[in-house]
Amino acid sequence: MAAFVLSNLIGLVRQILITRAFGTDAALDSFYAAARLPEILFSLVAGGALASAFIPTFTGFLENKKTAHAWQLASALANLLTLVLIGISALAWLFAPQLVSYLLVPEFDAAQQALTVSLLRIQLLTPILFGISGLLMGILNAHQSFLLPALAPSMYWLGMIFGVVFLVPTMGIHGLAWGAVLGAGLHLGVQLPGLFKLQPRYQPLLGLQLPSVRQVGRLMAPRLLGAAAVQINFLVNTIIASGMSAGSLSAIVVAFQVMTMPQIVIAQAIAIAALPTFSAQAARGRMDELRSSLASTLRSIVLLSLPASVGLILLREPLVALLFQRGAFGPEDTQLVAWALLWFAAGLLGHSVVEIASRAFYALHDTRTPVIVGVGAMALNVALSLTLPAAFVSIGWMAHGGLALSNSAATFLEMLALLYLMRRRLRGLQERQLLSGLGQAIVGSAVMGLGLWAWMTRFNESPLWLYAGGAIVLGLALYALIAWLLRVPELRELVASLRKRLQSSRA
Repeated sequence: MAAFVLSNLIGLVRQILITRAFGTDAALDSFYAAARLPEILFSLVAGGALASAFIPTFTGFLENKKTAHAWQLASALANLLTLVLIGISALAWLFAPQLVSYLLVPEFDAAQQALTVSLLRIQLLTPILFGISGLLMGILNAHQSFLLPALAPSMYWLGMIFGVVFLVPTMGIHGLAWGAVLGAGLHLGVQLPGLFKLQPRYQPLLGLQLPSVRQVGRLMAPRLLGAAAVQINFLVNTIIASGMSAGSLSAIVVAFQVMTMPQIVIAQAIAIAALPTFSAQAARGRMDELRSSLASTLRSIVLLSLPASVGLILLREPLVALLFQRGAFGPEDTQLVAWALLWFAAGLLGHSVVEIASRAFYALHDTRTPVIVGVGAMALNVALSLTLPAAFVSIGWMAHGGLALSNSAATFLEMLALLYLMRRRLRGLQERQLLSGLGQAIVGSAVMGLGLWAWMTRFNESPLWLYAGGAIVLGLALYALIAWLLRVPELRELVASLRKRLQSSRA
């Protein structure tokens, strides 16, 4: 989690530098549109679909002391990934003009489409690097090694920062694309020391005949369908936003990144660390332990994500202005991003819980259930994305907010469905414990929200750094105080742990 906090800070610096250089203008719209296809390739071939199938299978070998079989599986998948990603990226490079004009951004004019094509061809190098890097993440996480994989996103952001600072002044937006390629290389490179420490036994084979490779393929197939549904939704949003006013696409991307900052720290960090544990408990058949681990993890997620959601909603404008309003990023850009952030932040709880609940299914070697639910949610998302923007316009609201609300509403329903099905699967989720945590989070968030409203009313004429920074400090203090008064056990355990470590360091 500490590494993810660092990654968020570096990612924030990257986004500040990008918005200062480009604001939310058409060139940045082209960059984000071009980045969509490499993200789709990575997600479909080597992203979450592979990790959800690979880690439980690889962990099963390790738990049963079959190390040779584990490395045979890893070697075969590494070779298959490399060949497949090189082939698909080469085809995408060749047909880039058609992909851009007919699929990605048909609403862009000819000049902006040509710029998108050139940016796409540069960034098609990244899926190959990310593919191998994603597999390394799975290997290290299965060995309960989380630091280097958690640092990898920071390396990606550092590559993009290098591009903004040193390449953009001479190369323009193309410098940012090359920075993304450099970042992908660093994303892979930072994990290699951890891999070498494990003394891997690489084998030059494809392993199509191996039962373990086929098992990963079977587990991956339904998850692949789910990943495709998610990417189709992102693609639909890109296409719809490209037909809105200039800057709408960039505003959605920036707002979503701001929303995912607490989600990454709260949910993704915990989920990545929890999956190997869930998988080991499932492999040993200890369902009671899995039920207890999942319930306590979900409770922690609720206690952290609900106040973060309230804080983002209330502080959206001063927060966006404090972070990004400089250089080419003006007050109008702040309004665009803050409007999207309002509706994205409403879905933070749903996004966070889905991260945990879906991994519990993966640990049980069930990739089908979360995929079916996810496909349904994404279908609803697409349907809402096609209708809500027009509804927003009809009442005088900015249309791109409808895209953000569509995402939040669909994710919330996905969360409810996954929890219901997992409760049936495990014959309970310690509901009393979960509802107690939800009640404590609601009370604490309500008090925090009232305190923030009072602060914003009193100090709205203060300098921006005091207005926003003071509100953040006040919100954290109020929520922590209420959690302590309500005797939230997680907070008391944290304080006790810190005291113990402090005393140990002094001794």
